Amino acid sequence: MSRHPEVLWAQRSDKVYLTISLPDAKDISVKCDPQGLFSFSAMGVQGESFDFSLELFGKIVPEGCKTNVGLRNIICSIMKEEKGWWKRLLKSEEKPAPYIKVDWNKWCDEDDEDPNSDLASDDDDATYVGQEEESSDDEGLLYLPDLEKARGN
Repeated sequence: MSRHPEVLWAQRSDKVYLTISLPDAKDISVKCDPQGLFSFSAMGVQGESFDFSLELFGKIVPEGCKTNVGLRNIICSIMKEEKGWWKRLLKSEEKPAPYIKVDWNKWCDEDDEDPNSDLASDDDDATYVGQEEESSDDEGLLYLPDLEKARGN
């Protein structure tokens, strides 16, 4: 039986970035179909099988899809066939699977995109492969001890 690794996604007008959290993966296979089907499979460190397929919101250019393998994750840069912002990652309007999450560290809003800069150069792996940043849904919230300090208690 296969399992699903955590998948974080972000986009630019011309690309979608998928970060697959799978440390020390082996036998990595990534397939991009022009109709927007993205398929991934790999073996985990203990021989367990991980795989998933995503039907992306729009069409893609398979020749423009690049994969960078780091120690902790695999980053896939997927070129969109047409420039523009997708309303969501997947074609389906249903809520995405729980292992798919927004990558807030790489997220860029449509009106914030700088046309002269990319998330990272596709040739410069060191800028983003292997980063160990942890993301949390409750970043920026005050925890009770911090709240008490703020009140002077």
